[in-house]
Amino acid sequence: MTDPYDSRDAAPEDRQGLGSLEAALDEPHETPVVPGTSASQPGGRRRRERSRLPGCLAALVALVVVVGGLYWGVSTGVSKIQDMFGDPEDYPGPGSGQVLFEVSPGDTLSQMGRNLKDADVVASVDAFTAAASANPDSTGIQVGYFELKEQMRASDVVDVLVDPSNIVSATVTIPEGLRVVDIVEILADKTDFSAAAFEKVLDQPGKIGLPDYADGNPEGYLFPATYAFGPKDKPLDMVRAMVRRWEQAAEDAGLVEAADRLGYTPHELMTIASLVEAEGRGDDMPKIARVIYNRLETEGYPTNGKLEIDATVNYALGRNLGVAISSEDLAVDSPYNTRRYPGLPPGPIEAPGDDAIAAAAAPAEGPWFFYVTVDLRTGETKFTEDYDEFLTFKNEFLEYCKTSDAC
Repeated sequence: MTDPYDSRDAAPEDRQGLGSLEAALDEPHETPVVPGTSASQPGGRRRRERSRLPGCLAALVALVVVVGGLYWGVSTGVSKIQDMFGDPEDYPGPGSGQVLFEVSPGDTLSQMGRNLKDADVVASVDAFTAAASANPDSTGIQVGYFELKEQMRASDVVDVLVDPSNIVSATVTIPEGLRVVDIVEILADKTDFSAAAFEKVLDQPGKIGLPDYADGNPEGYLFPATYAFGPKDKPLDMVRAMVRRWEQAAEDAGLVEAADRLGYTPHELMTIASLVEAEGRGDDMPKIARVIYNRLETEGYPTNGKLEIDATVNYALGRNLGVAISSEDLAVDSPYNTRRYPGLPPGPIEAPGDDAIAAAAAPAEGPWFFYVTVDLRTGETKFTEDYDEFLTFKNEFLEYCKTSDAC
């Protein structure tokens, strides 16, 4: 019996149809042409299915990059925020070595911080300014040199700077009433420089800031005061500082204006101030200044225009101004000898202080021509316009000297 489904018994046209179906089942299906691909490639469907794996890998790599980038961005942002709001970089201290640090006039805390960081004293400007802000004494930091170390804790640096006793300096005190030669001797003794180094500077008046009316002579213009010279200061710096301090005193006393008002030059007022310094003290200085003006401005009796101040005789002789003079000393032929020549000497004979300059600029009102200090210990001085009374005061002084070792 024939199998109705046996293809061998089928009609030719049926077999052809069946063959076409079988062929269709055996042949792979073609993939529709996509722009950019070829329709003639055999097995196109399987190749396209195999290409999906590299695409997935690419997407995965891209995802990793995006996630990694996002993490880096977030991490960096967090780090920056921590830097902004966290503690500033600081050294643990105590530091080592030696750094000579200068606080200059006008330095702000931020400028100090930058200078300290440049010198590697502190780790950051912020650490220093934060430590300074936390210290209530930081507003009192003074100009000068301080000895610090490298890589110190910022708060330790502030502790050093706020204490004026930590300023590194050579303290030199110049008393009132000294000649230039005496001042140079003190400077040479209290600093690391020789007297010759200071004399060389004094021979260059244009460099030390003397006023034109001093005519190049520093006598009287090196102001007596206590100076703190820094470790880098040279003789020129020191002498300049003394002249600048004199400028301050002259300005405070209104020296130039007073000279114009009184009818003298500023240099003449400085000369009078030096004589007042040599002759008086304290509250008596304005009175002594008045005696000098009265003698200068009165012709004839009682002094014929002579100042008759013994200190000028000693200056002419080149010796200590307080030495007692003899009749032989009075004969010295010098324009500084006011016992011999009327009027003012050519210039100051010593360095006057604030009180003497003020007295010369604003003398007391009074008729006096004479004065005698009757007690050298207390400085008691008596004034008179009468010569006979002057002689009485002088005898009182001589009696005092018989019982006092101060004479």
